[in-house]
Amino acid sequence: MKKRVALICIMILSISTFLMACGGNKDEASESQGKKTLKIMENAEVSSMDSTLSQDVPSFTEQGQVFEGLYTLNDKDQAVPAIAKDMPTLSKDQKTYTIKLRDDDKWSNGTKVTANDFIFAWKKLANPDTAAQYSFLLDGTVKNGTDVINGKKNVDELGIKALDDYTIEIQLEQPVPYFTSLLAFNSFYPQNEDYVKEQGEKYAQSSENMIYNGPFVMKGWTNTEKAWTLEKNPEYWDKKNVKSDKIEVSVVKAPNTAVNLYDTGKLDVATLSGDYASQKSNDKDYHSELDAYVTHLKLNQELDGKKTPLANENLRKALSLAVDKESLTKKILADGSKAIYGYVPEKFVTNPETGEDFRKESGDYMKQDKTEAKSYFDKAKQELGGGEVTVELLNSDLESSKKVGEYLQSQLESALPGLKVNLKTVPKKNLLQLTREQKYEIVLSNWGPDFQDPLTFLGNYTTGNTYNASGYSSADYDKMINATLTTQPEKRWETFIDAEKLLIETDAAMIPLYQTAVCNLKKDTVKGIVHHNFGTSFSYKGAYVE
Repeated sequence: MKKRVALICIMILSISTFLMACGGNKDEASESQGKKTLKIMENAEVSSMDSTLSQDVPSFTEQGQVFEGLYTLNDKDQAVPAIAKDMPTLSKDQKTYTIKLRDDDKWSNGTKVTANDFIFAWKKLANPDTAAQYSFLLDGTVKNGTDVINGKKNVDELGIKALDDYTIEIQLEQPVPYFTSLLAFNSFYPQNEDYVKEQGEKYAQSSENMIYNGPFVMKGWTNTEKAWTLEKNPEYWDKKNVKSDKIEVSVVKAPNTAVNLYDTGKLDVATLSGDYASQKSNDKDYHSELDAYVTHLKLNQELDGKKTPLANENLRKALSLAVDKESLTKKILADGSKAIYGYVPEKFVTNPETGEDFRKESGDYMKQDKTEAKSYFDKAKQELGGGEVTVELLNSDLESSKKVGEYLQSQLESALPGLKVNLKTVPKKNLLQLTREQKYEIVLSNWGPDFQDPLTFLGNYTTGNTYNASGYSSADYDKMINATLTTQPEKRWETFIDAEKLLIETDAAMIPLYQTAVCNLKKDTVKGIVHHNFGTSFSYKGAYVE
C-alpha cells in the first residue's frame, strides 16, 4: 500500500486489452508496439526504492514495475499468482500457508529468485533496526510478528520459513481473510540477501545499486532524480507479455508544466489538478475517476516529549467542524475528488452479508458546523490559557498541495477567531520524514489502502502503529480493532463502524478531508495501463503506445 501521504491527483488510465488486427502476426505486432516509447509522469520524486522502507505513492508505483511478489493484482483487483506457482495451500485452521514458487524467475543479474529472497526481505521488514513504517502489517497477522517488531523476540522467531528453495511456509496468529492480497503488496516483495549485503548502505540508493525481478529494470535513477527510464527486463519470467520496451518517467510538480509537456508531445499522460482540471474537463483526452485514497489532516498530540495544543480534545473537534470540505473539493481541487466524512472511502469494501457500501452504512461524521466549531474553540482557548492559539500546518511543495494548505489556513482562521495557523512547506521527501519522526503539529497527509479491508485504514491509529505517529492512544479503540482480528465477518463489520465513529467523532483524532480522484489528460493511443484501488496504484506491464 499498499498501501501511501501528500496530496495528489494521480493518473487514471483506461484498463485496456490489447486487440490484434485480423490476420496480423502477434509477435510482429507486439514488436511494433514495443518500439514506441511511453512517456508518463510522477508528481513527486521517488523517496525510496527499498521495498521495505517506502511509504509514498511514487515509490510504490515505480517499485511495482521493477519488482514482483508472490502474487500480483489483475485488472479486477484480485490477487493472482506471480512468483507463486498457484494460490496458497491452507491448513484446516487456516493459519498455515504453504506456497510453491516458480523455478524460472530470475533477478536481472541472472540469479534465481528463491524462497530465501522472500524470507530475508520479510525479516528485514520486521526487524526494529530497519524502522520500516509498514512493519505494522505483521502485527497480529504473522506468528510472533507483534513481538518481533516490538523487539521482544528475535527476527528468526517470525512465523515464516523456507521449506526448500521453492517452498515457503507462513504461520499466522489467527485466520486473516485478506492475507493473500496482502502478499501482493510492495512490503512483501523479495530481496536478494547476497546482493543487498554486498551493496550495504548503497542498496536502492540508485538504479545502479539494485537488481530487479519484475517486468522492467530502472535506468538513470537516484533518490533526487527528476527523470528516469523503465526498460524491459530480459530476465523476467513473463517477458512475452510486457508490451513496451521502454517507458520514460519524468517528475512534474506544476500542473501548468504537465499540460505544456502534454500539448507539445513530451508526455503521453499528464496529471491534472486545480484550475487545470477544471479548464480541461471538456477536453476529449480528459479522464477522471474516484480513487480509494483519502486525504486527511493528522493531528499530533505530542512533540519532542511535550503535549501540543492538539492534545486538547475541544481544539481537535473545533478544527474538524470548521472546514468546508464541499468547497474545497468543488472550488479548489475541481478534479472529481469528493468530500468525505469518515476514514474508509466509498466503493472500496461492502458489507459481507448485505453488500452495502461501508461509507454509506457508516454514515457522515463531523460535517461543517461553524457555530458548534466556535463553541468547542472557546472551550479550548480557556483550557489552553485563554489567549491566541497557534498551530503549524506542515505541507508538501506540490502546487496542488500548497493550494489546499492555503485554503485550510483561511478556513480555520476565519471560522475560529483567535486561531493562528502557520504554514510550513517542505519537499515531499522531507514531509514524509518529519511525519514519520512525529516532528509536526498538523500535517496534510494521504493514505491509500494496502489490501481490501477496512483494517487497512482504521488499523493505522492503534497505539504503537508506526503510521499513527500522532500521540493518539485509546484503549477502547485498540480493543475494537483487535477484536476485528478474531470475530466473524458480520460482527467485525459492525465493530469497524463503531471504531470509525470513535476515531472521527468521539475522539476527533484525525480529520478526513476528501477522497481523491485520479485525473489526467491521456492520449487515445495509450493502451493497457491498469489502475488499482489498493496496493500499487498502476501496472505498466501491459502498457503500450499504438
